[in-house]
Amino acid sequence: MAAPAAACDLRFLLVGLLLVVVVGSRLVRPPDGGGIPTTLDGPFEPATRAFDRALRQGTDDVPLTDPRLAPRARPPAPEQIALAASSDATSVWVSWVTGEAQVGSHLTPLDPSTVRSEVWRRCTARLYPYPGLLNYTSGAIHHVRLRGLRPATRYYYRCGDSSVRGGAGLSGELSFETLPSSAAAAYPRRVAVVGDLGLTGNSTSTVEHLARNDPSLVVVVGDMTYANQYRTTGGRGVPCFSCSFPDAPLRESYQPRWDGWGRFMEPLTSRIPMMVIEGNHEIEPQGQGGAVTFASYLARFAVPSEESGSNTKFYYSFNAGGIHFIMLGAYVDYNRTGAQYSWLEKDLRKIDRRVTPWVVAAWHPPWYNSYSSHYQEFECMRQAMEGLLYQHGVDIVFSGHVHAYERMNRVFNYTLDPCGPVYITIGDGGNIEKIDIDHADDPGKCPGPGDNHPEFGGVCHLNFTSGPAKGKFCWEKQPEWSAFRESSFGHGILEVIPSLFMI
Repeated sequence: MAAPAAACDLRFLLVGLLLVVVVGSRLVRPPDGGGIPTTLDGPFEPATRAFDRALRQGTDDVPLTDPRLAPRARPPAPEQIALAASSDATSVWVSWVTGEAQVGSHLTPLDPSTVRSEVWRRCTARLYPYPGLLNYTSGAIHHVRLRGLRPATRYYYRCGDSSVRGGAGLSGELSFETLPSSAAAAYPRRVAVVGDLGLTGNSTSTVEHLARNDPSLVVVVGDMTYANQYRTTGGRGVPCFSCSFPDAPLRESYQPRWDGWGRFMEPLTSRIPMMVIEGNHEIEPQGQGGAVTFASYLARFAVPSEESGSNTKFYYSFNAGGIHFIMLGAYVDYNRTGAQYSWLEKDLRKIDRRVTPWVVAAWHPPWYNSYSSHYQEFECMRQAMEGLLYQHGVDIVFSGHVHAYERMNRVFNYTLDPCGPVYITIGDGGNIEKIDIDHADDPGKCPGPGDNHPEFGGVCHLNFTSGPAKGKFCWEKQPEWSAFRESSFGHGILEVIPSLFMI
């Protein structure tokens, strides 16, 4: 083996620049309720198509030379523009990237001191310590929080640097609509939910359909780019190298895939807030022993962590009209003695159901899952946290990780319970790892109790103690708590219709 080369690094620069905002028109809902569209009235028609089983084979990743992924803006113009909700409707985060990312053996990172405004955060370096691998240094990543906005109002904006001659440092004019204020009769038009998206041909179809559904908010339940399926040179090797060789010092991840993903998503995310939570493909362990993790996720996304009191991007909460969203982290400590559990208790206690009648939680790996893939993988997390969510009446839980769709009946501790949440797995956005097909109740498809080890936390696999599967690790038919399951790519649309308007 060749001797170790000089330490390699990956840097993300986070800075703030001038943001020009022009207030536009306030959106007024008709008093008769006609301004609240549903899937039952026009002109909205869900963007969908018949299930094509041939698509189960998956599609290849879109190359970075594709016009949708390649740089469109010339520096210093901003690119990868994205919106994120803050804790309530009076504030919005705007993020963008300036400058060119660099890949090579010897790099000079961009100097944040050249930015005319305050540099408010800088992430630590990521190391690539072996020969044949390349450094990556991002462009400057900017996060700006706009405050004092009016709910349900359209704003027009440009982002970038207005001092550059001829407006070359500014984006074109864009717009977004703030979410409605938190109230029992005020809800987002619709919320799109997707997981395990990736950047394949199927992924692009998912995003196109999602955009046609005209959501007010997009929730991504982890596994965004699958950049870690690539070597740092950009080539594909063993899928998930660190999964196959967890003790090897060589780590994978081709960071330009993140830049391509940001450009591809920009037509959507520059006008609609996108909320994310980390998945296992965001771990991206780097350095000797994989000591540096989540560098890309932590640098690239703005979330209301400070506003919601978590002070970490690994878990947070926010309101979208009459819905309170709780985003939980499965790859940081979730035990009852940990900081996340303590924060969750406080967040749940603060919810006023007169203001936000609905509570929706989301995290990456599902607790309830009848597919062979990832079966009972995060049972430890379920045992630690399920009682708390049940106690506070959480209504719906969204997860990904399993590359298929599954909707559960209301359940608590593997028993049908009308007070339990509806769990929905929607990890079928289109990623390169293809669809999960086998069910744990199919003949010969029940995983062994020692299989499906999580990337974080312990193993708490159990045999069922009641019901038709009593004493067994797997059911022999579709579990009674599994209402519907389908192995296909797609996304979900969540609509909340106030009882005030129901007939």
